[in-house]
Amino acid sequence: MFSIGDYVLNQQTGHLGKVVGYGNYQLNQVDTATLKVLVAETANSQKRVFVVEDKVSAWIRWSVAS
Repeated sequence: MFSIGDYVLNQQTGHLGKVVGYGNYQLNQVDTATLKVLVAETANSQKRVFVVEDKVSAWIRWSVAS
């Protein structure tokens, strides 16, 4: 599981951001955990900063190599 403040990368969208919260949604009576991630501006977006929410399994931990 990710912690608040971790940097994560969405494997499908390529969004890179910082975990700012958790959520969940229910589909067909199944609860699915989500991450709320603060994302910086992307090349195809006109927004500078926005929050993305997606299921936890869509994200991987991202770190800068030393």
